[in-house]
Amino acid sequence: MEKYEIIIIGAGASGLAASWYLVNSGINVACFEQGDFLKKEELIELDLGGELQRFNSLSFDPNIRNSNCDYFIDSAQSPIHIANFNGVGGSTVLFSGQYPRLKPSDFLVKTNDGLAADWPINYKDLLPFYEMNDQITGVSGLSGDRKDPYFKSLMPPVPFGEMGRKLIKGFETLNWHWWPAYSAINTIPYNKRPPDDHSRPSNLGGDIRGGKGSTNNTYFPQAIDKGLILKTNCKVTKLIKNSKRNSIEKVIYIDENGEECVAKGDIIILAASGIGTPRILLSSIHDSNQRGIANSSNLVGRNLMLHPLGYIEGHFREDLRSNSGPQGCCILSQEFYDSDIKRGFHRGYTFQIIRGPLPIEAALNFTSRKLVSFGKGFFKEFNSIYNHTAHMTVITEDLPEFDNRILISNKNFDKFNNPGVEIHYKLSENTKKMLIHGLNNGRKLMRAANAYKSFVMGPVRNTGWHTLGTCCMGKNPDSSVVNEFGKAHDLENLFILDGSVFPTSGGVNPASTIQAMALYISDKIITRYISLIKK
Repeated sequence: MEKYEIIIIGAGASGLAASWYLVNSGINVACFEQGDFLKKEELIELDLGGELQRFNSLSFDPNIRNSNCDYFIDSAQSPIHIANFNGVGGSTVLFSGQYPRLKPSDFLVKTNDGLAADWPINYKDLLPFYEMNDQITGVSGLSGDRKDPYFKSLMPPVPFGEMGRKLIKGFETLNWHWWPAYSAINTIPYNKRPPDDHSRPSNLGGDIRGGKGSTNNTYFPQAIDKGLILKTNCKVTKLIKNSKRNSIEKVIYIDENGEECVAKGDIIILAASGIGTPRILLSSIHDSNQRGIANSSNLVGRNLMLHPLGYIEGHFREDLRSNSGPQGCCILSQEFYDSDIKRGFHRGYTFQIIRGPLPIEAALNFTSRKLVSFGKGFFKEFNSIYNHTAHMTVITEDLPEFDNRILISNKNFDKFNNPGVEIHYKLSENTKKMLIHGLNNGRKLMRAANAYKSFVMGPVRNTGWHTLGTCCMGKNPDSSVVNEFGKAHDLENLFILDGSVFPTSGGVNPASTIQAMALYISDKIITRYISLIKK
């Protein structure tokens, strides 16, 4: 039987960060990943139709990919469909590289706003790990933002382009905050990785050059050099609890040959995402507890937060080259981030200025909205709009709701007969008001930038990348799943360090904080729980 000091489940944003930190301390670590590497030979060049892979093998949707490493996610009872990617690097393979941090106030929502819960840690606890993570990942941006005074730039910001400069004029006309995007995108050579040449959108996958700060480019090579054991195509299905001791005895997984296998670890770490982690815990039922393990609080899978997204598109007479540059990164604004109850809702949101889509996605979008029609005049109509648009999103802070949750499916199963999940999620009235406020202000910005018309929608359905809160952190075992150090309250050797531990979500992309948390919890494992490892 396989035996390791630490088993990490998931080789994505948090799992590879933790792997690097722990192997650097001389610990024997095996990281189990249900997918594999995205290989160069599997990619099609854009000029040969590679954008079409966005709709099949590189889709955000596991139900479309339907590979051996995917499980079915049923979002029929949610206005937002879950997005994920299974493989080395996890969802960072397809993420756009937006990399802002949470604010100090985001850790004190209960204290400041009387809502939800405070985190059991604060910003200063995470600050050294934010900085460590920035150093490994490589973050481009600009120091001096009044909304984030702690950030220290490592590389120049991504280029604004014509579209960015047009919207900056709008922000300045309205006297609203704006700042260059915080981006996990190389703008100069960094850590032996080249600058991104923007030849392939960051959210399409296939960053062969290595200019994007996905964890397969950043943490993985350094962790392997230090002795990490990576087990790809190994799909963990359940954890088995020791019948006599309050600990996980073994891990059950399906190997690359489809065979069921067993592995043991002194410490087990879940890093399988805010959907994958509770799926494993809820699937690990046993005779004395049909609710799964680590679930005495009945909170595993609950309090799901998804950052409902609003979208604003402005149309301009000028060619703004809006599809050029790193797709998700240009400018952000946090003019409406801080709470102000006079707006009619609690908490706030971030504006992210993003680039436009590639031609196939744009054509499908324009035809579905009847802006252009297929036929003799298609190319003339298409070219009058394509690249003449500006794009922005509203990233709303989602507050935890007990009934927003994931459940184990009893009707959808993967290729190895393991269950998928169902998403039960509704927008709160607070979030609806926040979205409307953001969309209206987005229109106002487009007018200030001299757009001749604008289009808004929200929540955008296929945007469920930020899966947070489903195994929340806290000091009280009755109201949380893990303690302030990431250890499960119910089990002595089980830790969780992905986005599922977030007590609240903030109003920014969570990747930077997820990775800082992974490093923080890894540090606590070494400094507080090292005795669990049996030398």
